[in-house]
Amino acid sequence: MFRWADVITYAKYGNPEPPRRLALSEADWQQRLTPAQYAVLRGCGTEPPYRNAYCRSYEPGRYVCAGCGSLLFDSATKYHAISGWPSFTQPAARHALSYHFDNSHHMQRVEVRCNACGGHLGHVFPDGPAPAGLRYCINSVSLRHEAPDVGADNT
Repeated sequence: MFRWADVITYAKYGNPEPPRRLALSEADWQQRLTPAQYAVLRGCGTEPPYRNAYCRSYEPGRYVCAGCGSLLFDSATKYHAISGWPSFTQPAARHALSYHFDNSHHMQRVEVRCNACGGHLGHVFPDGPAPAGLRYCINSVSLRHEAPDVGADNT
């Protein structure tokens, strides 16, 4: 289980190596992404609270990076945090995300990015539910939901 101490360690000393990397030019990113996705994933923007695709959605499946398709979160870790953005308790894997100290907007936070393409996803906070106490507050536009495969053996 990933905990706040792990988040701080990665942000301070370095992130795990991703299984793959995707590096594109800014022109390629602009072609690949919608304007809203580009503003968040490449420009570190934030979408409006509550008026986003996955804030109130709890369908089974998984959430992948809208930029590169890397698996980021499983829907089993999504919960209703009343924050205005989709919230998760754990990443899909330790290497899925990278962590960076963010002192913008007169706050001290930890930014989370897709570890494969470097796209800005949102922030993680130590005020989530037990047992790990993490709240990954993520922009919907940086995610793509994938429903579970019909007929797949999910045991």
